[in-house]
Amino acid sequence: MKTSITVGMDMGDKKHNICILDVDGEVIKRSIVSNTSISIRRYFGKLDACLVAMEAGTHSRWVSKIIEDLGHEVLVGNPRKLRVIWDSDNKNDDKDAEMLARIARFDKELLYPIHHRGNETQADLAVLKSRETLVKSRAMLVTHARGLVKSCGARIKKCSTASFHKRLATEMPEELRAALTPILKSIENLTEQIKIYDYKLKDLIQKYPETEKLLAVGGVGPVTVLAYILTLEDHERFKKSRDVGPYIGLTPKRDQSGMIDKQLGITKAGDTYLRTMLVGCAQYILGHFGPECDLRRVGLKIAERGGKNGKRRAVVAIARKLAVLLHTLWKSDEVYDPFFQKNARVKKTA
Repeated sequence: MKTSITVGMDMGDKKHNICILDVDGEVIKRSIVSNTSISIRRYFGKLDACLVAMEAGTHSRWVSKIIEDLGHEVLVGNPRKLRVIWDSDNKNDDKDAEMLARIARFDKELLYPIHHRGNETQADLAVLKSRETLVKSRAMLVTHARGLVKSCGARIKKCSTASFHKRLATEMPEELRAALTPILKSIENLTEQIKIYDYKLKDLIQKYPETEKLLAVGGVGPVTVLAYILTLEDHERFKKSRDVGPYIGLTPKRDQSGMIDKQLGITKAGDTYLRTMLVGCAQYILGHFGPECDLRRVGLKIAERGGKNGKRRAVVAIARKLAVLLHTLWKSDEVYDPFFQKNARVKKTA
């Protein structure tokens, strides 16, 4: 799209700072727009079709959609890649907006543009993350209750988290009843709410039939599979399955110069929630109850030769391989074979 102006938009929670550059790169206007759909429509509705640059953030998804609907081209930059902005010695909102406009005007790729999910996908993913929040809240309350009971010389017997409130009701010390009764009721209520979300998960599995193929992978549950599909949204976004690893942040950082090539940790880019889920699956696969498969065998070999941090490296490596495997299954008609590497070698020698 050829445009006569380039707009940089530094987004805030209540207002956005805007800088407009002309075709020669001169600042022709600076503005402040309230963070409301009405104000944004009114401001950008008056502009001719132009290029608008902003950073990804809490409001970037819905704001970019409004501006795109008005006929403008929108670039949503990756904040992790824009060190020139957040590490500046003279940083303020006006200068940030101007810098975004100048980067977009010079080379769009320098913004490392990201892709926002659609409204429906975002809403479905919100179900998973809301459930996760309730699960963490319940776990925190259970830990608190067990700790208080132990401090009085008693102990709540082992049980499932879902039935903990029943066990607590009968085994809590009498002197703690006033303190723990509200906690008990909160845990019970959270358990009921989590059950409601579990029913919603079943509906989502029906809504996305591709989950069936991915659930065949041992050690991967419905929550992880749904998080994977909803986060990536479309497998066609990635030309190669190997590209999924860097997207989720499971590949090592690189710092190479001359003869020096440092060994660094993973980038941790992309979606933290999905990365955490995949790492959890990898830990299960490599654990005592993990299913026997090629992934487990490869991971155990990495752990054996990895030295002091061997187990941790193995977990990350299997999480990355798992991400690649799930994408391969998703985009192809292949059926999961837990020993696909071994069987491939057998076919070659046959």
